[in-house]
Amino acid sequence: MSSSFAMGHNLKRYLNLLWQSIIFWSAALACFAIFRYFGLDEENGITVMDDIAGPIGFLKPLASFSAMGAVLGMLYASIDFLFDKLVSKRLSLGLMLIVKTFTEFVFTIAVLSITATIVSKVFPSIQIDVELGWWLREKVVWSLLFYILIASLVFSTLKIAVERFGSGVFLKMLRGAYSNPKEEDRIFMFLDLKNSTAIAEQLGHHKYSQFIQDCFFDLNEVVLKYEAEIYQYVGDEAVLSWSYKRGLSNSNCIEIFFAFEVKRASRNTYYLGKYGVFPEFKAGMHGGTLMAAEVGFIKKELAYHGDVINTSARIQAECNKHNVNFLLSEKLLKDLAVKETFSSKPIGEVLLKGKKKEIKIYSIAHYG
Repeated sequence: MSSSFAMGHNLKRYLNLLWQSIIFWSAALACFAIFRYFGLDEENGITVMDDIAGPIGFLKPLASFSAMGAVLGMLYASIDFLFDKLVSKRLSLGLMLIVKTFTEFVFTIAVLSITATIVSKVFPSIQIDVELGWWLREKVVWSLLFYILIASLVFSTLKIAVERFGSGVFLKMLRGAYSNPKEEDRIFMFLDLKNSTAIAEQLGHHKYSQFIQDCFFDLNEVVLKYEAEIYQYVGDEAVLSWSYKRGLSNSNCIEIFFAFEVKRASRNTYYLGKYGVFPEFKAGMHGGTLMAAEVGFIKKELAYHGDVINTSARIQAECNKHNVNFLLSEKLLKDLAVKETFSSKPIGEVLLKGKKKEIKIYSIAHYG
């Protein structure tokens, strides 16, 4: 993968995280202002400054906290992005959470100090003595920090859920769209490591697991750009999925395979230096109509049922037999507007395992 492609991909990921973080934290801190200040002047026994009394006066703390939330959103997004890129693979999950939480705490105190200084100058009736350790004696700061901690847990939970299911799928599951089986048109790709048994014997189970980790880390680097969803990891195999429209758009379902190859090739020296072997993958792909439904109770997940998945897996199994890395069905090839940089070659009609009717399959190669 070229440096310009990598930079563009990383920028897109960062901007995506940035706008989500800014919106969430602006809304979260606006809610804090509502909980604490809205209607406070109407409560018996509570006296507030004239500047923040009434609906109009309430707009001042609302605007102040919303702006502070936007700043915190930018900082937290930057911290999350940098930790994911630079630290996540070097530290254990527990240690990374401790270091990241401490980093966010320091920046939060800095933002609170800057905000308190600005508010004191803009609103003379609100004077906050911002000196070293000022936040230790302010009860409102501790209540705000506790609120930020709870909000951070909510945001992290939502982020994990979206990463697990994909943003579109997660929102549909919240609405109960898959409570009953639902018919969908989707594309599936089965992506499998070549010569996995020999590589596992050569590396041993511990180093082999690290090897697979690195391969799928590289895969994740290109998944978002091509709008793919990772349906499953099964050993040394990854199952990718697209809605039919997204998979066909810009030939995403084909482009991703070759982008993954380029990404791995850019780390050839790393793989050979650490493992003494370079990973090669084979893929089989098919698309069509199948059923989607939520399954399970103790562990709930979205499952797809239908011939599309079975056919995709069996097409991938034909790769070794025909000595090619990428095969897809004739049906899917006809639906795709294959770019001039790709070439397709008919393999012929094959009777896939478990099927009664032969299916035409094609290999795909890339010129660039």
